[in-house]
Amino acid sequence: MTHVFDEAIALTPTASDHVVRAQTHPAYNNMVGPFGGITAATVVNGIQQRPDVLGDPLALTINYAAPIAEGQWDLDLRPVRTNRTNQHWVVTISQSGQVAATGTAVFGVARDTWSDTEPTPPAAPPAEEVEVSEYVDFIAWAKNYDKRFVAGGMDGRNDADSTSTLWLRDRPERPLDFPALTAMTDVFYPRVFLRHGTYMPAGTITLTTYFHATAQELEAHGTGHVLATARAARFGHGHFDQYGQLWSGEVLLATTHQLVYFKDPA
Repeated sequence: MTHVFDEAIALTPTASDHVVRAQTHPAYNNMVGPFGGITAATVVNGIQQRPDVLGDPLALTINYAAPIAEGQWDLDLRPVRTNRTNQHWVVTISQSGQVAATGTAVFGVARDTWSDTEPTPPAAPPAEEVEVSEYVDFIAWAKNYDKRFVAGGMDGRNDADSTSTLWLRDRPERPLDFPALTAMTDVFYPRVFLRHGTYMPAGTITLTTYFHATAQELEAHGTGHVLATARAARFGHGHFDQYGQLWSGEVLLATTHQLVYFKDPA
């Protein structure tokens, strides 16, 4: 039986060798258009399927120019430079002849070098000891994740700190891979919700993810919970930033940055 996540990121070929076609999936709907994380995951899936791809994802940036409407959309993937250990891609998402998103991606080959991780994962009790949290019904994509907030849950308010930390995994369970990790970097609800303690108009303008994990580390993680944490630095002028980390034990899997649009509540 196909996992709903794999159904949502599925692609079909077109007459062009660098364009593939995607289909929105109702299980990953957001407040307006599809969940941005599933769009980004579809891009990673598309590049991974290319016969000329080099290695695994290292970096991804998606600029969300307009909401994607329900239905089919086209993904244009063009490698613009391939070096010995890294490969650069330009990405365009279009629908009905209009550009909906642009982006870039860097893939590369993991090399055995000196390594160190400076940050440490946030303190958290085991996932089994934390209650599952649900979002409101109209955020459909959230139902596809087992979410267990350690701090900064959706039902709270914090006037001084926008940090949320939670245990996270696909629902139903699914082995962690690069598309799934990509989607998880966008699961953090807008930080402005936590500061105000209420829903308000907000949406990601640009999302960047840096992949630190190797394919072997993702395979070793299996279907367990990822520990995810995010916070903002500054709110103002209709935008705020967001910085996040995703951990598997002591292994830093990915870091992510966003710029998010928001409007003050009425």
